[in-house]
Amino acid sequence: MRMDSKRHGLGLIELIAVMAILGLVGGMVGSTIVAQQRFHRHAAAVLDARQGVRDAMEVLSTDIRAASLEDTVRVMADSALELFSGIGTSVACRTIAANSVALAAESPTANTLTSFMLNPDTGDIALIYRRDSVDVDGDRWERFRVAALTTRAGEPDCLAEGMAPGEGFVLTVQQPFGGGLRPGTPVRFIRRGRYSLYRSSDSQWYLGYRRCNASGASVCGAIQPISGPYRRHSADKGQTGFLFEYFDAQGALLSSTASHPSIARVDITARSGGHGGGLTPEFATGSIAIRNR
Repeated sequence: MRMDSKRHGLGLIELIAVMAILGLVGGMVGSTIVAQQRFHRHAAAVLDARQGVRDAMEVLSTDIRAASLEDTVRVMADSALELFSGIGTSVACRTIAANSVALAAESPTANTLTSFMLNPDTGDIALIYRRDSVDVDGDRWERFRVAALTTRAGEPDCLAEGMAPGEGFVLTVQQPFGGGLRPGTPVRFIRRGRYSLYRSSDSQWYLGYRRCNASGASVCGAIQPISGPYRRHSADKGQTGFLFEYFDAQGALLSSTASHPSIARVDITARSGGHGGGLTPEFATGSIAIRNR
C-alpha cells in the first residue's frame, strides 16, 4: 500500500517574522554590549583621573613638607610652585680632603644613617650642619654645591653599631669646607624643582615637573608630566585645573609678591578632566604645612 506524506516548511511570512525577531534580539544584545563597554570605559577613565589626582597630591605633599630649612619657596604663583626639596640625608664620618668627606653607608638589614630618595649629583646642594661650640646661636646649615657623590667600601669608622660593612659614600663639593668636619656631622641634600600646570601638545593640561639650577636666577630644564589631564588654567580660582595658595603662620593668604620665608602653609586644589569626554571632574584639596621652616 502506498502512503503519501506531506512535508511542511517555513513559509515566507514565517521566515520574515523569525528574521525580524532575531534582528530585534541581536540589536538588544548589541546595545547592551555597547552600553557595558561605554560604562567600563567611563569607569576606567574616572579611576585613572582619581588616581592621577591622588598621585599628584602625594608627590607635592612629600616635597612641600620636606622643603629646605632656609630656602623654602623660590617661585609662588597660582599655577606654579618652585622650591628646594629634600632628596637625602647622611652623616659625615671623617674628612678625606679639603672638599671631600666620607659618609656613612646604607644598610638594608639595620638602621641606616644614610638614606637617598634620589641620587644627589652636580645639580644639587649639600647642607652641612655647623655647630658653634662657643655660641649656641651660631649653629647653622652651610651650603655647598655638590661636585660628585661616589661609592666606596664601608670602613669601620663609617659604620654605625650593629651595621655590617657595605658601600659607603664620598661627598666632594666644589669649594673647601673651611675646616674639618666632626664625625657625626649631619648632612642634608636638596634639589631645586618647579611644579606647574602646563598645556601639552595634545591641547590638554597637565601637572609637570622641571628640575632647575641649584643657585642663581631660575633656569629650568624640560618639563616632565606627572599627572593629568586637568581642567585648563583659568584666572577664576573656582575653575582652574590646579591651584596653589600660600598662607603665613597666622593663616593669612599671601600674595605672589610676599616674602617667601613667611610661607607656613600651601593649599592645593586639583580638578581633573580634559576637553570633551563628558566626565565629571575629580576634585581634591590639600593643606600642607612646611615642616622645616
